[in-house]
Amino acid sequence: MTPLSLQLQSLFSKKKYLEIIEIIENETEENDRSAGLLNVYGVCKVLTYTNNLDDLILALQNFKKATQKESKTTIGLEALINYINVMVEIFDKEEASPKSNIEFKDLEEAISLFEKAILHFGYNCRLYLSIVRIYKRLNQINKSINYLEQIKKNNDLDVGSFSSYIYYNSFLNNWSQNSFFLETSLINSYCQKINSENFFNFKQKNNKKIKIGFISSDIQKKHSITYFLKTILLQYDKNEFEINLYLNNKTEDQTTNDFKNIVDGSYNIFNLSDLEAISIIRKDKLDIVFDLMGITSSHRINLFKNRLAPIQISWLGYCNTSGLKEIDFLIADKNLIYPDEERLYSEKIIYLDNIWSCHEGFGYERKYIESPMMKNGYITFGSFNNFNKINDTVAKTWSNILKNLKNSKLILKSSTKIDQTYLKEKFNSFGVLESVIFLSKERSHTKHLETYDKIDVSLDTFPYNGVTTSFESVWKGVPVLTIKGFNFNSRCCESINKNIDLKKLIAKDVEDYILKAIKLGSSVNELVNIRKKIFNEALTSPLFNKKEFTNNFYNLIKKLKKYN
Repeated sequence: MTPLSLQLQSLFSKKKYLEIIEIIENETEENDRSAGLLNVYGVCKVLTYTNNLDDLILALQNFKKATQKESKTTIGLEALINYINVMVEIFDKEEASPKSNIEFKDLEEAISLFEKAILHFGYNCRLYLSIVRIYKRLNQINKSINYLEQIKKNNDLDVGSFSSYIYYNSFLNNWSQNSFFLETSLINSYCQKINSENFFNFKQKNNKKIKIGFISSDIQKKHSITYFLKTILLQYDKNEFEINLYLNNKTEDQTTNDFKNIVDGSYNIFNLSDLEAISIIRKDKLDIVFDLMGITSSHRINLFKNRLAPIQISWLGYCNTSGLKEIDFLIADKNLIYPDEERLYSEKIIYLDNIWSCHEGFGYERKYIESPMMKNGYITFGSFNNFNKINDTVAKTWSNILKNLKNSKLILKSSTKIDQTYLKEKFNSFGVLESVIFLSKERSHTKHLETYDKIDVSLDTFPYNGVTTSFESVWKGVPVLTIKGFNFNSRCCESINKNIDLKKLIAKDVEDYILKAIKLGSSVNELVNIRKKIFNEALTSPLFNKKEFTNNFYNLIKKLKKYN
């Protein structure tokens, strides 16, 4: 090992990443740097990344050079894993696209490099995990699951990758709720139980107010969850309740600040270890803590495994069982989980009146928009859900609808940045690609909502229902056609339609779903009547009745506290 390598190794162990960057830049020529130096330089750029995209782009370039120099060494393999992961990070930053020039073809190239690497190295857990991320963004969720299953067979899953395995299977039709229950319960073996005598004993307290904590990684960028959470935060009684937000955000923005200003306290735990975060949250002496992520997002499920408060509740972020023994309750409503199904959820089910969540609505005047079919002479369907939710069965079902309605159209726009190629191939195989219009994700939320004006009926995905998109559609006066589900996750739109008295838009099976869509496309009068009903009744329905929902929510909290 050279003196320079020893020096850099010592600095790296001390986390002096900026010093390493400075030494490499000043003491070596860029073209003469070894694969090892290129990789270390890139890693340090990533570790010191604050929000300057140039650092990530520079790291990516160094990782790629390292893989080109040594494609068949362990250093080259490490650089390739870093290259793929950083490419995904840059790709996900929508504002970066013009600057970084990361395109879907670059993701395909990453797959090519991956395939060459496994021919030489064979199975490698971290390499497989990196390609799982690529396939998800290429909308090939089956391949993501396939690689996760191989990792599972090698006993290499951790709590993060296990959560992804469960979550990705939610998009498909293959698992019953019993399967979800059995598989998800294994999460307990992946979580780390921390034994520490330094933990604050939260049971030794007597708060004058009911102290509530909410933990989320998504209180930023007007994330969909913020529209539901704000409903109960804007009108809570500060004489009765004290509310803290625990943010797991790498960055904060105006949305984050807005939330911090309406609660009693907030703390960003992103850079804290599990032990540090648990200690800080326990010292706040919470009575009840809410997990708003479940196994989605940048979750911190391990915190809940070590118990943060006497009562722990799952709500909003993930509409199924967490599997975690320490999560005491799951909030649902009577339309989502039936009494004889409660045994298929690890949490005790607690029911809110009418509906499990209420949308805040949007800050501008609603206007009734006439059904586009009246002008076009044909029906236009639409779905603005994450394309990962459009599995083969959904695509085939929608294709059958289009085939049975002359000149009908389907507008698709993903709620996340994702490749359209795979989905286009599906619709092409069913012979309806010319009837499907693909739109890019809107940067402006106002323009996104205006896109609903172009469609007559929203088509819900299954088994993974649209939630935010369904609320949006109803707010805009556009009906949502859904299908009966078999668990919380697949019944969300059922509850939405029942709460606006539109059971006629809930199909009993795929065949009925197709028939109902055809009927809507063949009857202008019925469609007009439904749209008028939705527009006139939406805001007073449980979907958007913030005052009623807030009262129900906090009354439930008081009952839980009383009987704890």
